[in-house]
Amino acid sequence: MNVPDLEVSLGMTIYATRALGVGGRIRHFPEDFVVEEILADGSRATVKPVPVEVPKGWGRHLLCLLVKRNWDTLTAVERIAEELKVDRNHVRIAGIKDARALTAQHISVSMVTPEKVLNLKVRGLEVYPIRFEDETVSPGRLYGNHFHIAIRSIRYDPLVIEERINTVLKELKDLGGIPNYFGHQRFGTKRPITHLVGRQIVKGNLEEAALTFLSFPGPFEDSRAREARIYLGNTRDYRTAFKIFPEHLIYERIMLRHLLKHPRDYLGAFRRLPLKLRRLFVQAYQSYLYNMFLSERAKRGIPLNDVMIGDHALTLDDRGLPTRRVSEVSDSNLSHVRERIHKGEMVLGIPLIGLDVGVSGGIQGEIEREILSKEGVAPRDFDVECMPEVRARGEFRRALAPIINLEVSDISEDPVNPSRFKVELDFILLRGSYATVLLREIMKPQNVVEAGF
Repeated sequence: MNVPDLEVSLGMTIYATRALGVGGRIRHFPEDFVVEEILADGSRATVKPVPVEVPKGWGRHLLCLLVKRNWDTLTAVERIAEELKVDRNHVRIAGIKDARALTAQHISVSMVTPEKVLNLKVRGLEVYPIRFEDETVSPGRLYGNHFHIAIRSIRYDPLVIEERINTVLKELKDLGGIPNYFGHQRFGTKRPITHLVGRQIVKGNLEEAALTFLSFPGPFEDSRAREARIYLGNTRDYRTAFKIFPEHLIYERIMLRHLLKHPRDYLGAFRRLPLKLRRLFVQAYQSYLYNMFLSERAKRGIPLNDVMIGDHALTLDDRGLPTRRVSEVSDSNLSHVRERIHKGEMVLGIPLIGLDVGVSGGIQGEIEREILSKEGVAPRDFDVECMPEVRARGEFRRALAPIINLEVSDISEDPVNPSRFKVELDFILLRGSYATVLLREIMKPQNVVEAGF
């Protein structure tokens, strides 16, 4: 089954299932894609919060619930910090949520009172103070996310929809989960260039990185943005480009404003962006390489639910989350590791290449070296001498993501698209795993952007 070119360009070159998809479209409304965060202590964010008593007094960090509708997470954090008149580093998150969605998550805000938070008024953002804490919200406190997703505009009748979804889910159950790809939003769908910018930063080509970010036109962007990018790419005229770049391209305009005054200072231009975003470029390139490693392993028929000599195995905690304990598989421990995988205590890990994480051994190592050679990069390049603050140490990521408590419901006529049908899905994924990776298996879309990814 052919994978769309856009997904191939992001390293997702295979499907894990052979069953036909249901097609359809997601995100017709933000409410069709609901994401609710779950912390490791069991705390759940909800898009319909129950009023709680406003915390009294003063504390180091105020834990809040953030409900956002059609907001990019980093932009939302910037806006909240601006409205509260605090440094953006005083607003912390556990994870980045989908932009084109209705999402609920926990945030920590330092140096503010609950009353000030309650007075915040921004369209599409709601912030509710919960309690004071001694530590901030962080990725380590995140367990996962609960998703409620509606797929609309399906042209098959309910019996076919049910049969196809059940067949996909059976194949995934037999596999042990979904390939744990970094999903579309890691790179951008309408303009998937985040990893391309990261590639140039890692290689030390800051001018090329800046021009990729500013002038590479996305095939599905609006015409004004495309024309502005093409103009800049052809002319390098930062002054005119700043005038014609649409207002919603906030980060591009920030860089252009700097380049107006300092035309060759690409490092300075990047440093005008939030550190989280700069790190995201390099992390997106790591993610692309990981996707390629995973795809090529599967293409060669090497199992994702088993290990071979030279692979790495991750130990899971009692919640099913990977710990920092990583074992390299050898002749002496192969049978022991396989036994623990069978018991659900360990899983195959694929490297996110970085300073502290090199290539695997065995056949998997051969795959990784081939891909790195084609890319012209090595683990040492992630030291990023030209921009040390974004250096990436690397880690291991599980190859398969479990699907928890999945329920299929409400296969019915789609009121938005007469003569078509819709289906609703509820499920939980552990932190770092993407709902769109499961949806691509169920839907098998021909055009990823038109399908709402």
